[in-house]
Amino acid sequence: MSVDLSWQLICAALVLFMTPGLAFFYGGLVKQKSVVSMMMLSFGSIAVVALLYVLIGGTGITDGSTGGWKLFGNPFADVGMSDLMEGVGAGEAANAFGGHAFLVAFCIITVALVSGAVADRARFWPWMLFAALFTAFVVFPSFRWIWGVDSEGTPNGWLANDVLGLGTGALDWAGGTVIHQSAGAAALALALVLGKRKIGFSKEETVAHNVPLVLIGAAILWFGWYGFNTGVYGADEGQTSLIFFNTVITPAAALLGYIAIEALKDGKATAVGAASGIVAGLVAITPACAFLTPVWALVLGLVTGAICCFAVDLKFKLGFDDTLDVVGLHLVAGFIGCLWVGIFGAEALTGGSLLFGGEAKLFMAQLLSSLTMIAFSFVMAFIFATLIEKTIGFRVKEEDEVAGIDLVLHGEGYALND
Repeated sequence: MSVDLSWQLICAALVLFMTPGLAFFYGGLVKQKSVVSMMMLSFGSIAVVALLYVLIGGTGITDGSTGGWKLFGNPFADVGMSDLMEGVGAGEAANAFGGHAFLVAFCIITVALVSGAVADRARFWPWMLFAALFTAFVVFPSFRWIWGVDSEGTPNGWLANDVLGLGTGALDWAGGTVIHQSAGAAALALALVLGKRKIGFSKEETVAHNVPLVLIGAAILWFGWYGFNTGVYGADEGQTSLIFFNTVITPAAALLGYIAIEALKDGKATAVGAASGIVAGLVAITPACAFLTPVWALVLGLVTGAICCFAVDLKFKLGFDDTLDVVGLHLVAGFIGCLWVGIFGAEALTGGSLLFGGEAKLFMAQLLSSLTMIAFSFVMAFIFATLIEKTIGFRVKEEDEVAGIDLVLHGEGYALND
C-alpha cells in the first residue's frame, strides 16, 4: 500500500468519525428527553448518504462528461460504481476507492450538520427522506461545482473555474461553501418550515443537558478536522503542514474570541461557549487553511469567534428556531472564512487577494460563490421540507414534543428524574 493511499484512508476514517462526534456534540446540547432522537438523526444520515453514494456512483466530480459546470450531471453514469470495479483486480482502482471513501465522509457530515436546526421536534423517517433528497439534489451536485475535474484532471467546476464571468474561480480548500454554508442555509430553511419549538425557544431556556458530552463531541470534531483539511488532494508537504498548523491556530483563537465576548455580553465564559468557539474556528479555517499565513489564521479565529458569539443570538431577535445554531456557527463562520481568503490570502498561494496583491477578482469570486451556494441550498431545502411537511408531516405532534420525542419516536431514552 502506498503512503498516499494510507494517508488518504486515515483521513477518510477521521472525517467519518466526525459524524459520531457531531452526534455527541448535538446530543449534549439538546433536552434530556430528546438526546436519542438527536443522535439518531446523525447516524441516520450516515446510512442514507452511504446508500445513495453507491447507487448513484459517487458525486461525479471526476467524471468529465457529467461534472464541471453542469448543475446536476448524469446520475446514471456509474450506477453501483460498476465501472470503477473493473480495475480493482489489477489494483488500478485502489486510489480511486480511497478518494471515494474520503468523499463520502464529506457528504455524510454535510447532511448531518443540517439536523441541528430541527432538534426536539423532527420526526425520524421524514428526516431520512429529506436527507436523501438533499444529498441527491444539493450535496452531490454542488460538490462538482467546486471540486469538479475533467477527464484529464483539470478543474472544471464552474464555481472554481470562472464564477459568473469574473475570469477567476473561487478558492475553497475543504468545503466552506459546499459543506458549511450549504448546511447552514438548509438549516435556516428547515427552521422556517418547521417553526418554533413549543417549549425551549428562548435564551433563558437554552441550556445544554450534558456539558461534558458537548465537550467530548467538540474534541472529536477538532481531532477529525485534521483529516478533513489535510486529506484534500493537491497540497505539497509544505502546504500540508501549513494546513495542519492553521487548523490548530484558528479554532484556538476562535475559542478565546467567543468566550471573551460571551463574558462581556452575558457575564460568564461557559464551556458550551468554548465548544461553540472551537467549532466556529474550525468552520472558518476550512476554506482558508491552505491560503493563509499563521498570523492571518490567528486573526481569523479571533474575529470569527467574536462575530459568531453575536450571530447565535440572531435567531431570538429574528424569530427563527435554529435549535443548535447551525446558521450562527456554520453559515456565518463559513462565509467569513471564504471572504477572508479574498481579503487576506497570501499572494503566493492565491495569486493575489485584496490586501496581498491588490486583486479584487478573487474577493468577488469568493463572495459570489458563497451567495450562490447559500441561495441554492436554501431554496432546494425549503422546497423539500415544505413538500414533506405538507404530505407526510415533518414535525411531531405538539403533545409528543412536550412529552419528549425519544420515547415517542424510538421507545428508548434517558430515565428522567422527577
